[in-house]
Amino acid sequence: MGRAFEYRKATKLKRWGNMARVFTKLGKQITIAAKEGGPEPDTNPRLRVLMQQAKKENMPKENVERAIKKATSKDESDYKEMVYEGYGPFGIAIVVETATDNPTRTVANVRSYFNKHGGSLGTSGSLEFLFDHKCVFHINRKEDVNVEDIELELIDYGVDEVVEDENEIVLYGEFKSYSEIQKYLEENGFEINSAEFERIPKDTKEVNDEQRVQLDKLLDKLEEDEDVQNVFHNIKED
Repeated sequence: MGRAFEYRKATKLKRWGNMARVFTKLGKQITIAAKEGGPEPDTNPRLRVLMQQAKKENMPKENVERAIKKATSKDESDYKEMVYEGYGPFGIAIVVETATDNPTRTVANVRSYFNKHGGSLGTSGSLEFLFDHKCVFHINRKEDVNVEDIELELIDYGVDEVVEDENEIVLYGEFKSYSEIQKYLEENGFEINSAEFERIPKDTKEVNDEQRVQLDKLLDKLEEDEDVQNVFHNIKED
């Protein structure tokens, strides 16, 4: 199995274990997708996948409809996607993706978490070189298709890693290849369970148990913030 998959398996976000946070995160993503590509899933591929994902997560239909309506309402504030980068204690690189209607509040909160836990917030783009930005698709298996066949077929569409995970197949591809991969999967009858963007560290750093406890305090604080969508780091997992 590849580097990206092994890293992801070890660092599944705690946030996704909490249903309320799952709904909050998906709701914001749905609003942003509807704002950018329109409220109709038939003509908005990103929205279409997010709605499928919401269904898989048992997100109530009214939550989805409310999130879409928010994108077209003049009375609602727009969500802005902001990325913050910094170093935690012990030189650990951390990238924080947010969706916020108040960037001033969000950056102040994120900076305070770094400062209080022995880290420092850096400038935008300062850590990009440490991570590979990937799109990640989880699809249902098809009885007549094996992993090797999919890998050979999708290599021309920007997919560089295909792995089996329980009852799913996970595809990792170049960030810019998201639309092409989604189009291929839909046209060939694959059911997409989720489609996300992830930042996979090119190299990881070892920490001891005591250091990990301190780092976890910072990561947990970031994860708990309502504006935070994803947190990525380069800690080497056991």
